Amino acid sequence: MTIRLGMIGFSEGNGHPFSFSSIINGYSDAGLAASGWPVIYDYVRRRDPSEFGIDGVGVTHCWSQDPHVTKRLCEACLIPHAVSRPEDMIGNVDAVIIARDDYENHFDLAIPFLKAGMHVFVDKPLSLSISELATLGEYLRNGKLMSCAGMRYAKELDEPRAALNEYGDIRLIRGTILNSWEKYGIHLVDAISNVVRSRAVSVVALDAPHTSVAVQMDDGSLLQLDALGDVAKCFRVDFFGTRKISSHEITDNFSMFSRMLWHFCQSIKDGRPAIDPEETLGAMRLLMAGRMSRSQGRKVFLHEIHL
Repeated sequence: MTIRLGMIGFSEGNGHPFSFSSIINGYSDAGLAASGWPVIYDYVRRRDPSEFGIDGVGVTHCWSQDPHVTKRLCEACLIPHAVSRPEDMIGNVDAVIIARDDYENHFDLAIPFLKAGMHVFVDKPLSLSISELATLGEYLRNGKLMSCAGMRYAKELDEPRAALNEYGDIRLIRGTILNSWEKYGIHLVDAISNVVRSRAVSVVALDAPHTSVAVQMDDGSLLQLDALGDVAKCFRVDFFGTRKISSHEITDNFSMFSRMLWHFCQSIKDGRPAIDPEETLGAMRLLMAGRMSRSQGRKVFLHEIHL
């Protein structure tokens, strides 16, 4: 085995340690069925065996703040070693995946591993703290840190990603998602930024019962993002061009996670960032600008946020 991974989780309502580990290691049918994550078990068991595994990579260690969850994760995803503290993985693994979306804790979890010179993947969003991002930027740039939403690699967006020129001039892009702006807005930002070449200039929050923002892009197009809160499952992106319009309902979690994990492991092998570091920092700026605009009732320019 070339790369030994440590898996760090969990946060409330987020089963990514189970989905990520099963994609890399394979899984125990009985163990995953009993894991408490029926949605993950359902989509994992529908995949062909050939779709599991990344060559030369294995999750060998794991930790969560609940020993019972850690035990279930080991049993479900064939992980041989549980540790009592995250730092116990240092010296025993080559890289760690922080598979939690409680961004308030990401910095404290990641920094011991980054300071030890290890590669780290942090689940979305990386951080919404200017001071934390100022420190983490160094590790993004030297290729030791990767952070994104899996939706960045959604296969449902392969068509516009490969043939954006067929759309003519993009006039409007709309993204709609459930849950909060702070935790789930990054899904839309990452998904769209990996399709279009334009970048955000300013953000203004709209008058709506949920978080709705209008983003002015540097090519003159408009990006409208809506985080609808507590609604039925919704992951949708729409592109409106002068020659072509398309709508994309994003549902295949397995494929997007598999691609994302492959890119992380490839960045470890190559020693280069998988994502342009300034794009990752730009995504965090956009999330922070949206939150500022909502609270301050004004248009916020991304250049106001210095990282």
